[in-house]
Amino acid sequence: MIVIRCGSTPVPTVLGEHSRIEVSEVPDKDEINRALAEVGTRRRLLVCGTDAGLSALLTRLMRTENLDVEVAYIAEDATPATRAYGLPTGSAAAKLGVQGRAHEVPLVRDETGAVLVGEATVTGTGDDVLVGEAYADDDRVFTGKVDALTVRVSRDMPGVRATADRPRRFRRRQWFQARAVQVGTPGALITRDGITARRPVKRTTFYRHIEPLRLVLP
Repeated sequence: MIVIRCGSTPVPTVLGEHSRIEVSEVPDKDEINRALAEVGTRRRLLVCGTDAGLSALLTRLMRTENLDVEVAYIAEDATPATRAYGLPTGSAAAKLGVQGRAHEVPLVRDETGAVLVGEATVTGTGDDVLVGEAYADDDRVFTGKVDALTVRVSRDMPGVRATADRPRRFRRRQWFQARAVQVGTPGALITRDGITARRPVKRTTFYRHIEPLRLVLP
């Protein structure tokens, strides 16, 4: 086992005896490659960081065909990813990371090859509403105008869930389960795991990767 500390994230004392690698809050390719080189036969990574840091790490694991590595996520506070996978935080997460068993769960990515670990939101540009349409497999999530589209990962198959954010006066929010969620729009901004893209896009897809993630779960 080896600890990867992203940025200034606290490392619980229970992990003090394990080797540690310090990387940026959102590590780049070179930092992750260095970490993977040091893992060697210790095929479990204990990641102390944020959803964005975990996403960067898993993206690199996927692109380098290293998804056989077991991953334990140790977040200081609850995040969309910890809620999606039912993970504890802080010291409890650290103990689970050391003692727990890895399970295969869906790995969600987008068409650019970036992994989503918690939540993505698709919004209009500027202060505009989101215009377009979205489908979860064959189910239409929305067409026309909505405040935003929310996409979340799921611990269970088929792997992705989505909902359109509408004014409360309309009706209760409906979630759609799917293998893939596709969005088409004249222009939208995407926020993935807390990081907003610099440029608007006209279409995006979030879908379950062909290989699973080996995540340490309760």
